Amino acid sequence: MMAALSAWSDRLLGRGEASITVPVFDGALKSNQLIEDATVLAELTAPADLATDGVSVFVADGSRVWQHDGQSANWAPSEFAYGAAPAGQAITALACLPNGGMALALDGKVIQIVGGPQGGRRFDSVAGAPLNAVNAISATNSGRLFATDGSVTQPAERWKHDLMELGKSGRVLEFNLTDGSSRERAAGLAYAYGACETAQGLWACESWRHRVVRVGSDNGGRGETLKPVVDNLPGYPSRLAPAAGGGYWLTCFALRTQLVEFVLREPSFRKRMLKEIEPAYWIAPALNSGNTFLEPMQGAHLKMMGVVKPWAPPRSYGLVIRLTEDGRIRYSLHSRFDGHHHGVVAAVECAGHLYLLAKGCNRLLRISVSELERSLAA
Repeated sequence: MMAALSAWSDRLLGRGEASITVPVFDGALKSNQLIEDATVLAELTAPADLATDGVSVFVADGSRVWQHDGQSANWAPSEFAYGAAPAGQAITALACLPNGGMALALDGKVIQIVGGPQGGRRFDSVAGAPLNAVNAISATNSGRLFATDGSVTQPAERWKHDLMELGKSGRVLEFNLTDGSSRERAAGLAYAYGACETAQGLWACESWRHRVVRVGSDNGGRGETLKPVVDNLPGYPSRLAPAAGGGYWLTCFALRTQLVEFVLREPSFRKRMLKEIEPAYWIAPALNSGNTFLEPMQGAHLKMMGVVKPWAPPRSYGLVIRLTEDGRIRYSLHSRFDGHHHGVVAAVECAGHLYLLAKGCNRLLRISVSELERSLAA
């Protein structure tokens, strides 16, 4: 009863979860052009995810996996021997296994192990529920896999529909590669997108609540608990990956805006928009923008006399955040509103370089970690 009264009060006064305010870029989140100025290593067809074994970088591109030498500054990939998905199936996530081989998510509905001692193992359901939108996988040295099933109602490619429908059916899953067992670590997340084992425990990204949470066992016997690690992010977080110098790389595939936050709190308008307008033209986050005059934000809303307004709301953006081991924001990398390297969905570090997958422009980017840290310190 008290929770319902509190929610009603928040909606009336525009505070709490009913607030449409978003954090500003300041301090460690101060904007720069590091992603926009990154080296374009490759132009891809349908990129989805990145992985590394410390020597090579692996790129999921449609139904193929490309392998790139992490020491090479030029794109000369080979097709990973076990990395082709069956015809017609897209690879939505991948992870390198410590003992060799790779885990691939096929169409978000199956996790297939290829190569290595566990090659051939396959998972298509957990806790009696079929996999539906697996969008991230990470492996541990103890023979376990963590995966996020973004939504049980919408496939991986319809993430925008899940946001506009206020979805909260995401799951964090654990698989044991030794005995083939699996379990559900957390459920009811507002779009689960990325999980990683850390020194602080299992971290997972909850995109629509703009946070990274720690998934931990409840001593009271009530199952798993979710404790915020970093909260109230300015964007929608996706995947996590360890950083060589300690801490983690966190990608945000789009930014929050007051306009989108407002639409999410207006059910009548939102339902009409979903019913009557093509998804490409919704007032919603996007992986890229500026492609057509039919977009909901364009023209004088964004530019004045040919110059982008400093306060222009970004429909798409490029953002990567470096987290410390305890989840504090150390610094960030940006491709701003008027840039092109937007929709960064994955980041991995290999051989002293950070590799970024900008899905908004289908590009693989490369940045020297030492050089970017020197530029930030200057």
